Amino acid sequence: MVDEILGNYQHVVEDVRLVTGSGGAFEFRVNDQLIYSKKTIQRRHAEPGEILEMFREIIGPDIPVYE
Repeated sequence: MVDEILGNYQHVVEDVRLVTGSGGAFEFRVNDQLIYSKKTIQRRHAEPGEILEMFREIIGPDIPVYE
């Protein structure tokens, strides 16, 4: 997922962080914006493709994939 975001959207992403915590909890941030937190927001594991879809919603549909 991180590789796909960095590969396809490197022209709009300054920083991507997947921060692990204890007990399998993690947070996912893009450009310092928290978009997923197993521990405090969603309180569950992400479904396949869920975080990538959340990212795409944040950047908007007009942002093309990096060529």
